[in-house]
Amino acid sequence: MQANVFTNVILPLALAIIMLGMGLSLQIEDFKRVTKYPKAVSIGSITQLILLPIIGFLVAKAVPMQPEIAVGLVILSLCPGGPSSNMITYLAKGDVALSVTLTVVSSMVTIFTIPIFANLALQHFLGQTAAIALPIGSTMLQIFLITIVPIGLGMYIKRIFPATALRLEKVTNRLAIAFLALIILILVIREWNRIPGFIVQVGVGVVILNILAMLSGWYMSKFFQLNIPQQICVAIEVGIQNGTLAIAITAGLLKNQDMAIPAAIYSLFMNLTAFVAIYYGRKLSAINSVSNNLVGKV
Repeated sequence: MQANVFTNVILPLALAIIMLGMGLSLQIEDFKRVTKYPKAVSIGSITQLILLPIIGFLVAKAVPMQPEIAVGLVILSLCPGGPSSNMITYLAKGDVALSVTLTVVSSMVTIFTIPIFANLALQHFLGQTAAIALPIGSTMLQIFLITIVPIGLGMYIKRIFPATALRLEKVTNRLAIAFLALIILILVIREWNRIPGFIVQVGVGVVILNILAMLSGWYMSKFFQLNIPQQICVAIEVGIQNGTLAIAITAGLLKNQDMAIPAAIYSLFMNLTAFVAIYYGRKLSAINSVSNNLVGKV
C-alpha cells in the first residue's frame, strides 16, 4: 500500500468515522453539562490539557529515545481522550456524562493547542535539523475538518433521525476498531525490522506516560474532592488518549512514520490499563455504594 493512500485516505477516514460515531452519541444537552459540573470539568480539563503535556514532555526528556520518537510521545500526550475513554468510563462505573463533556471540551480546545505545542516539541527535539514543520493555520483547519465536522454531522443525524443514529453508532464503532487495527498492522509491517528497538525505546516511555497520566487524573480529582464516579472518570479521561488522532497527525500531517510508533504501541498497551481501570473502578464503586448505604441507615 502506498504511503499517500495510507496517510491521505485511511488515516483521515478512520478518524472521521470515530468522530462521527462520537457525534452520533451526543446531544446539545451534553454541552450544557459544562455549567452543571464546572468544578469537575475544570479539574479534568486542566489536568488533561496542561498537566498531561508537561508529563509527556518530561517523560520524553527522561527516557532515552530518538528525537522523532520523543516528538511522537509528546504529540500523543497532547491528544484528547476520544470515544474509547467514554466507553471505558461507563464500564468502570465512572461519571459517563462528565466523560462525554470532557471529551467534547478537549476535542475542541486541542484544535488550537496541538499545532502550537507540537511545533514547540519539533523545535525542541529536532531543532534546526528538522526537515518537517507543522503549519499552525492549516493544521488547525485539517484537525477541525476531521474531528469537529464529523461530530457535528453525527449530532445532526441524531437530532433529525434518532433511530438511524442508533444503528449507525453501532456500525461506526465496529469500523473504528477495524480501522485502528488496520493502521497499527500497516505500521508494524512497515517498521517490522525496527520494532524491537522501538519497543525498547518507547515501550518504557509509553508505560510511564500512561500510568502517570492516570495517577495525575486520579489524585488531582481526589485532592479537589470530586466524588468517586468523577474521580474514576477524570483518571480514565486523562489516561486514555486518542491514538488514532496522534497517528493521523504524525504519519498523516507530518509524514513521519517513526513519530507514529508511540501512538501505535500506546493503542495496544492502553487496553491493558483500561482493563485494570475497569476492575478497580467497579470495585471502588461497589465499596462506595456500600459506604453510602451504611451512612444512610445511620
